[in-house]
Amino acid sequence: MNTLTSGAAHILLIGVGATAVMDAWLLLLQRLGVPALNFAMIGRWVGHWRRGTWHHDAIAKAAPVRGELALGWLVHYATGIAFAALLAGIAGMQWMHQPTLLPALCLGIGTVAAPWLVMQPAMGAGIASSRTATPVKNQLRSLANHSIFGFGLYLAAVFLARISQ
Repeated sequence: MNTLTSGAAHILLIGVGATAVMDAWLLLLQRLGVPALNFAMIGRWVGHWRRGTWHHDAIAKAAPVRGELALGWLVHYATGIAFAALLAGIAGMQWMHQPTLLPALCLGIGTVAAPWLVMQPAMGAGIASSRTATPVKNQLRSLANHSIFGFGLYLAAVFLARISQ
């Protein structure tokens, strides 16, 4: 396998692994009674793009999109892979072979900007959930989830580095 293919495979596996760690966290929260993100709403939001609709007053009230749950999961994992590529670009490809926690955790925390500044406003929740009934609780939940994603980037990279040796 050449360096480019190997690097792309590492990025793919780290992104999928980190996203799976975040999903395990979300599943645990859900089992503890904490409301979790409905990925169908992400699919609904993205599904409306082809109709030229980028913003909704309340995504839950928007017309359903065929296959929205599957589309939401696909977007969720594609985003995790894209963030893994961003980490490789920032920390360098060598990071994937000798991962350290700080770059992964910092990037994970930084990714909370995506829901706060793009997704939540576009789905009708306002910047950083400001239009919801419990904005601070939602902000802290998003920050925790994205911190777990950052930790997942590190765990996936460590696992992959160890089995690659």
